[in-house]
Amino acid sequence: MRQLAVNKKILACVLLAIVLSGCRRQVTVTQSSPNSATSAPTPQQYHLDAGVTLAVPQTKYFKGSIGTRLGLQMKLTRDGEKVAGNYSYQKVGTKIDLKGTVDKDNNLTLEEFDSGGKQTGLFKGTWTTDSEGLASVVGNWSKPNDEKKTAFSLHEEPIEFSGPVELTAKQVKETNKKLRYRIDAEYPQATGGLDTRFDKFNQEARGVVVKRIVDFKKQTVEIAADEAAQASATPEAESDATGNSLDIGYDVTLAKDDLISVKFDVGSYSAGAAHPNTVSAVLNYDVKTGKVLRLSDLFMPGAKYLQTISAYCIKDLKRQSKANNSLLDDESIQRGAGPDSENYQSWNITKKGLEITFDAYQVGAYAAGPQQVVIPYSALKELVRLDGPLTQFVK
Repeated sequence: MRQLAVNKKILACVLLAIVLSGCRRQVTVTQSSPNSATSAPTPQQYHLDAGVTLAVPQTKYFKGSIGTRLGLQMKLTRDGEKVAGNYSYQKVGTKIDLKGTVDKDNNLTLEEFDSGGKQTGLFKGTWTTDSEGLASVVGNWSKPNDEKKTAFSLHEEPIEFSGPVELTAKQVKETNKKLRYRIDAEYPQATGGLDTRFDKFNQEARGVVVKRIVDFKKQTVEIAADEAAQASATPEAESDATGNSLDIGYDVTLAKDDLISVKFDVGSYSAGAAHPNTVSAVLNYDVKTGKVLRLSDLFMPGAKYLQTISAYCIKDLKRQSKANNSLLDDESIQRGAGPDSENYQSWNITKKGLEITFDAYQVGAYAAGPQQVVIPYSALKELVRLDGPLTQFVK
């Protein structure tokens, strides 16, 4: 009997050791593959080798509009099928709370509430994700229990700050009846938290817009003086000018703790001109060094980066022209995309590659509009500065 009891104790210890060994087995975490271009905006998922899946909530930042005039910014966090966040109209700034769901068919429903908890609106739309993992939402907004609907459109901005910092759109709106001009401009500002590293970025971003507003106002004064002189010389003549306008918008191509890249679209019209003029402006800011980046800062000293960039752009522009039957000709492409630093003033850093913008007229007729080329970092890896901002993207 004593021997049997001993054998049982030994067996129990062996079984306990096996169980404990299994419990101490190392658990590894691997990230699942990205969602497809048409999948629902499910949270980032992590799989444990023990067969457990953990869903990590994802926060996304959107920019867009309701109708054609009401610009807005929206912040959404998804946890499972639940979605919550807030949005604000750029011209107002007050945040409006949101909560809702995304179903298995990518249908998004968001209810909005005022500060007192009363529902004030309803967003209903479809959420899609592109090949780069950026989301877009389109649909209709309406007041509660109201059949009247207004279309809305949102696109995700690639913002990945680790802390509480956000990029908020600031607006400048101004009209002058005497000089007959209208200004509608916006620029990004880093807000939230006490991080002073972004103060210089805020100054630079505002400066991009202020400079163009100053130049525009100076031009309208000159136009008014010319019109006054013409009217004095020929009193019977009537001006057919329709006024002057300046519109500036922006897109964030990348925003991280150490790097921010913004592209501005500057549209202007001068009284009497045949058509509006549209140009681009950029701000590429290195948060770590507190400096605005030049294109040369991305590459090793002495590297012939312009030649490499130019060769890639010329080849790609010709490919785009042939594929789209665009109004680009080889002579204009060779001239406007040649290895001259003046041709490469508009560039932005993206996750996918170095984005080059060629303004209207630069590589083709005005009717062709602006052109873009994205150069993959793999085509530049031999030239990239090892301690520069592009190293994190080069594989």
